Amino acid sequence: MESAEIRRRWLSFFEERGHTVVPSASLIADDPTLLLVNAGMVPFKPYFLGETKPPAPRATSVQKCVRTPDIEEVGKTTRHGTFFQMCGNFSFGDYFKEGAIKYAWELLTSPQDKGGYGLEPEKLWITVYLDDDEAERIWRDVVGVPAERIQRLGKKDNFWSMGVPGPCGPCSEINYDRGPEFGPEGGPAVNDERYVEIWNLVFMQYERGEGSGKEDFEIVGDLPSKNIDTGLGLERLAMILQGVRNMYETDTLRVVIDKATELTGVRYGDSHDSDVSLRVVADHIRTSVMLIGDGVTPGNEGRGYVLRRIMRRAIRNMRLLGATGPVVAALVDVVIKTMGQQYPELETDRKRVETVALAEEARFLKTLNAGTNVLDGAVTEARDAGSTVLSGDKAFLLHDTWGFPIDLTLEMAAEQGLTVDEDGFRRLMKEQRERAKADAKAKKTGHADLSSYREVADASGATEFTGYTHTEGESTVVGLLVDGVPSPAASEGDEVEVVLDRTPFYAEGGGQLADQGRIRLDSGAVIEVRDVQQPVPGVSVHKGSVQVGEVTVGASAHAAIDVRRRRAIARAHSATHLTHQALRDALGPTAAQAGSENSPGRFRFDFGSPSAVPGTVLTDVEQRINEVLARELDVQAEVMGIDEARKQGAIAEFGEKYGERVRVVTIGDFSKELCGGTHVHNTSQLGLVKLLGESSIGSGVRRIEALVGVDAYHFLAREHTVVAQLQELVKGRPEELPEKIAGMLGKLKDAEKEIEKFRAEKVLQAAAGLAEGARDVRGTALVTGRVPDGTSADDLRKLVLDVRGRLQQLPGAGDRPAVVALFTTANGRPLTVIATNEAARERGLKAGELVRAAAKTLGGGGGGKPDVAQGGGQNPEAIGDAIDAVERLVAETA
Repeated sequence: MESAEIRRRWLSFFEERGHTVVPSASLIADDPTLLLVNAGMVPFKPYFLGETKPPAPRATSVQKCVRTPDIEEVGKTTRHGTFFQMCGNFSFGDYFKEGAIKYAWELLTSPQDKGGYGLEPEKLWITVYLDDDEAERIWRDVVGVPAERIQRLGKKDNFWSMGVPGPCGPCSEINYDRGPEFGPEGGPAVNDERYVEIWNLVFMQYERGEGSGKEDFEIVGDLPSKNIDTGLGLERLAMILQGVRNMYETDTLRVVIDKATELTGVRYGDSHDSDVSLRVVADHIRTSVMLIGDGVTPGNEGRGYVLRRIMRRAIRNMRLLGATGPVVAALVDVVIKTMGQQYPELETDRKRVETVALAEEARFLKTLNAGTNVLDGAVTEARDAGSTVLSGDKAFLLHDTWGFPIDLTLEMAAEQGLTVDEDGFRRLMKEQRERAKADAKAKKTGHADLSSYREVADASGATEFTGYTHTEGESTVVGLLVDGVPSPAASEGDEVEVVLDRTPFYAEGGGQLADQGRIRLDSGAVIEVRDVQQPVPGVSVHKGSVQVGEVTVGASAHAAIDVRRRRAIARAHSATHLTHQALRDALGPTAAQAGSENSPGRFRFDFGSPSAVPGTVLTDVEQRINEVLARELDVQAEVMGIDEARKQGAIAEFGEKYGERVRVVTIGDFSKELCGGTHVHNTSQLGLVKLLGESSIGSGVRRIEALVGVDAYHFLAREHTVVAQLQELVKGRPEELPEKIAGMLGKLKDAEKEIEKFRAEKVLQAAAGLAEGARDVRGTALVTGRVPDGTSADDLRKLVLDVRGRLQQLPGAGDRPAVVALFTTANGRPLTVIATNEAARERGLKAGELVRAAAKTLGGGGGGKPDVAQGGGQNPEAIGDAIDAVERLVAETA
């Protein structure tokens, strides 16, 4: 049974039994504690935490998930993978243990010709929590599982919580016996390789308290309503139904392995090491495609770093398998064709996915070369120091900065006859992981901070937003926090957070900044509102300070926004939509929105692009936008179902979470986007849009900054003044300015070259005199000295090498050792270059060691190769002492 069919049967089974089918959420988690969705229940978290009322009592989904903590184990075991699909069914206060257990058994064991998966009942083993007598009774007496195939496990294995105070409960896992070839008998309590877990049923019935880990916490009471959260690993079930030994050989991954073998000539099954590499490639390329498909782009932090890391591991493993050229295009193509059966948007968005993936491959191949150079330098340093060990910090640098996995560093160092300080590397990696764990743990405590807002939401419901049609209105204070603590009242000067039952204030979201304004109470109190946020869904929190009087919960209020600011923001937001559409028209669908900020009179728009946008294209985009303004198109907003919006071609922003009903903003026949922000009524209200330029803000992401309306006019007026001043200076018309200024700059550049040439010649003229003035130090010809200040590093290096060459040509030089050490100051800092000939190096006089001695005296550092090295420092007054230090070291060594 193919994976796509497993997915279809799951959704069909539960839909027929009254569950609402929920499409998979984006892998980009709508949760500040998570980088990526790592479990099937994540999109349902607000319902389980009581932050939001669920739209239906029963739901089902097949959720895309990514986990990377055990990335080093990928390919080595049958179960570790970075991407997986979690099939889930959920009950919010509806059915409980018996319903969940009966559904699971029915779907797993029903014949395939009747819509089930057709698993043999006698191969299914059950685990329950230690004291969950109810679950065991249902499995034994209601379903009919023999008692000998039901095992009890402890809190670590069969009890679930989110790791923070909140809902929790016992689990019951369904495990499949794969047979004696996978291990000894005894059930999942003895061998989880043979008895592989395929479905976990979580019975949320308790509330957990503070604590750490999976076991160190207390149960503080029962939940007001009991919930069900189950998860079946689609890949694990596919492994069983397709009769393969591991998840990498299932239909959606085996085709990637086959393509990798075709590209490298390595057969799957030939050796353990090559099999591991092939599995890593298959898993990581599929994960990369799914992440890029959901809008993630490679970067150096956050989810971007996750993507970059797994892509580079895949590319590097292809190199280990023998690939010499680009391979990502062929591998990505196979993944899109396979996974596109389940996620059609991959085919629709194929061009963007391929563009991002190929750009990262090209970038890593360049990084691979640069990292190799760094490794070569580190090897040279180790040898110069007489060591046969590459330091742990160098290995960590290669891993952390250049993307070199430790095993690649080990292999390349061994080729140079060196080992690697693995303990030092592991220590630094451990420190990095501990920092990351501490950060993650700190973020998780954010749930507790939201309790006050949830209490307000529970007591008074969601805040009604009236700002689409009104800029002011009457309301009631239903919640009040002073300095972050709930309070019945606040006085003049207090910093407050106010919750109203209805408000015209727009809460920051969707790239649009929050409204500002004032809230006036009937008592005469006034609150100056500086910001509005929604810490929990549906609750608008007005942040500001009490200017006059006393604020109390329950008081009547009149809320009024700063209308001028709102209109300026609305113009910017509408201009953002126009820019998005104009860019897509010019560059194609790859120019998908990756973020934005709409502020008064200006906006910035981030979009996907593997390279810079040519200036001519940007000019065309700007012209197109302003032509639309002149057409005086109406801007309309309509609420509709998400499916209808997609049918109409509405553009959705990556990473945004949308409900079943969405707001669609349409600008004439030009633009249609899902958007909850505020806009103008007609494009003519924008007046003018001026794009200031575009730049890179990360790998594959560009940013346009622009001005709108009066701000755009002021900018152009200033530019006009500058142009007029330039006209006066160069005596030319505006259209002549580029040519005239380019001519001036060209002449200036030519003059600078002549000056530089003259300076270099003057420096080199001193070479003969310096060589003739060489002193004999224990048989070594030594030249030291200070050349004119301002001599560049390149010129100093040329002079040193020239002097060394002249020493070799002096009468009677023969194989005489020679050392040249010259100093100067550049930009107020001391600089030295030292060179040695082969005879000097045979006596132990190495340029790198001499430079380090000199640079230490100068208050700096340096290094290089044994024949020539460069260094510098902070103290130019110490050049004389540095010369002495070099002379002493030459005398001691020679």
